[in-house]
Amino acid sequence: MDIILVPLIRVMIMALNAYWWAIVIYVILGWLEQFNVINRYNNFVYGLHTFLFRVVEPALVPIRRLLPNMGGGVDLSPLVLILGIYLVQGILIQLAIKFPF
Repeated sequence: MDIILVPLIRVMIMALNAYWWAIVIYVILGWLEQFNVINRYNNFVYGLHTFLFRVVEPALVPIRRLLPNMGGGVDLSPLVLILGIYLVQGILIQLAIKFPF
């Protein structure tokens, strides 16, 4: 059981880390676009933004429905999603500790 479970937990933690970075890059890219630091019409920026939008937005939309409107363009849904990722990672780490190899 440990032969399969521990590597599976490690892969899940690594996938959550990659998703965490995707959220952070998506938020920073959005800020840079809003302040006209980078050009949205650049092919690389457009492709990166489109990819991250397709990866991150499906998880953010349900959170936005639950959160109240903060006004002023403040979006706390990425923060809530990151906290949820930390929670799941903590649970997975505790499971990995419980099943030593």
